[in-house]
Amino acid sequence: PPEIMKEVKRQIEKGTHYGTCHELEITAAKQVAKMVPSAEMVRFTNSGTEASMYATRLARSYTKREQIAKFEGGWHGGYDPLLLAVKPPFNLSESSGLTEGTLKDTVVLPFNDIDGVERMIKKEKLAAVIVEPVLGAGGCIPAKKEFLKALRELCSENGTLLVFDEIITGFRLAPGGGQQFFNVFPDITVLGKILGGGFPVGAIGGSREIMELMDPLLYERPNFSFHGGTFCANPVTTTAGLAMLKTLEDGEIIDDLNKRGDSLRQELSDIFERGFVDVQVVGVSSLFHTHFTNEEVNDVHAVSRANRDKLEQYHMHLIANGVFFLPTKTGALSAAHTKTDVEKFLVETENYVRDN
Repeated sequence: PPEIMKEVKRQIEKGTHYGTCHELEITAAKQVAKMVPSAEMVRFTNSGTEASMYATRLARSYTKREQIAKFEGGWHGGYDPLLLAVKPPFNLSESSGLTEGTLKDTVVLPFNDIDGVERMIKKEKLAAVIVEPVLGAGGCIPAKKEFLKALRELCSENGTLLVFDEIITGFRLAPGGGQQFFNVFPDITVLGKILGGGFPVGAIGGSREIMELMDPLLYERPNFSFHGGTFCANPVTTTAGLAMLKTLEDGEIIDDLNKRGDSLRQELSDIFERGFVDVQVVGVSSLFHTHFTNEEVNDVHAVSRANRDKLEQYHMHLIANGVFFLPTKTGALSAAHTKTDVEKFLVETENYVRDN
């Protein structure tokens, strides 16, 4: 947006890197804390992967436990212990070069299945459970509100920290992210993407009690949880991010996108239904996905049983006809998408259904 570019250009003239804390870092952190309900204190990183890494380490530091749990279909970046169970078969890691030791303390939980989660949480001594309020790479599947509420209660009862990965949902579902949208609040929040206003960024936020463990002035080695990075909270990123957050703070843009997202998902469902094509249109807010199946989609197992070839064919049809879509990935509306853009997308979807 022009207002963000204006601020960034002005900051570049002043400096791109100071090598120490600066006023913009503090102002941006205060803005995040103002908008994200559970974030009393905030620390910036250079990416969402880094934020996930620091969050899991912080949880281990705070609880004095080793095991971290994640969900089937959950994607939390390239941090080794979390590169597991994103796509089926879930017993395989997502990359070569990972050691058995790296993955031995990672527990995999079933998404949207509180009974299965309860058995595992009570069985294991978990430092944290990390969850996306809406599975991103797992197929754009929203967590059920009652599932998140029960998960919150289970974590509290068992001394386990609840970590929300809001790299996708943060500042999108609501000004305060998925936690505001679902009214369920984690112990630690992981942020990224839009937080940087188009520049590389990540952040972690949480209560003062937990976050202060990262302060080497309060805790000496090895009792503090390390955090740092040369370009963390650099003035260009914090300038862009601060301008973006102020643009989103009043919720008007987000509310409009949420309404447009609801309408888009309904229109997609209607198009496929009229064409007698079995498709489940899933998502929430301004996020959406289409799974070619007649089965209700509440977890990544249902996604894996859907017809992926048809999904790829549909997305390639869109690309060939002027609507770019990352093949098989989640769709996201933004304020930059015009009414004409959306109409073009729907027309090409109708054309695909007609021709297939």
